[in-house]
Amino acid sequence: MKIFIKIGLLITALYLLSACTSAPEGINAVKNFDLQKYQGKWYEIARLNHSFEEGMEQVTATYTINDDGTVKVVNKGYVTKQNKWHDAEGLAKFVSSSNVGHFKVSFFGPFYGAYVIFELDTPHYQYAFVTSYNKDYLWFLSRTPQVTEELKAHFLATANELGFNTEQIIWVKQQPL
Repeated sequence: MKIFIKIGLLITALYLLSACTSAPEGINAVKNFDLQKYQGKWYEIARLNHSFEEGMEQVTATYTINDDGTVKVVNKGYVTKQNKWHDAEGLAKFVSSSNVGHFKVSFFGPFYGAYVIFELDTPHYQYAFVTSYNKDYLWFLSRTPQVTEELKAHFLATANELGFNTEQIIWVKQQPL
């Protein structure tokens, strides 16, 4: 009987780990994704708040392709209450295909979370809308620290239509270039 309990716990753990790398219901990752174009520095324009970025401004994410095809992720932000910069380095891997904008990202050893690009300015790769495994996570990234009011309105309309809590969105303070 103990073996069945252990097998059940293992299956449950595997299910929970895989659920954290899935896209939320109703969200589809972009197709015809090009990692070469996506790599580089992105500025966080807006986000839904969460504990690991609370109180941060001037947030950026930099993606670099590793020799093995994985992606080095470096997130950096200024923590206003501490008056200091904080950064975190992670590793991203494609969930399915290298031409689909859906990654699993780890900042903590073997534990991965979803990184789902659901809108991307193609073919220019100047902005991206990103979520995780559920709709509690949302990011608006841009190649520039400021964007137009029209693009902000488009982001809000898209996020609202997809069921994100747009009333909780934080507009991230960025320094102009």
